[in-house]
Amino acid sequence: MTTPLYFPVAGCGGTAKPSAAGYDKRWLVVDAASNWLGTGKCPRLAEVAVEVNLGYLVLRAPGMLRLDIPLDVIEDDDSVRGVAKVGSQSVDVVDEGDLAAAWFAKFLEQPCRLVKVHPEAGRVLWPAL
Repeated sequence: MTTPLYFPVAGCGGTAKPSAAGYDKRWLVVDAASNWLGTGKCPRLAEVAVEVNLGYLVLRAPGMLRLDIPLDVIEDDDSVRGVAKVGSQSVDVVDEGDLAAAWFAKFLEQPCRLVKVHPEAGRVLWPAL
């Protein structure tokens, strides 16, 4: 019997914790033009370890301090909403802020942002990771 893996941040490492099931592919990292950086474009994403623990998305990467992001924040501020491109699909997203952006930009060595798929966005059709 195989244990399912969940990938809260699309393209990053997976976790077998059942608490992550409801957060599978809820976050993604986008470049400066808001295009999704999958592992095909950015292989280092796979080095980011992801857990869902005590109400937080917990991110770890080699040479980086741990980053904790609250899981269920209500997105009622339109200034943090945007659109990301996942393949040919436009996806309504919410930016997770400058700290998360700086963390990923430092690790990936390029300008990028961590965004969350908006709860009211439709189904995301993910290309092969």
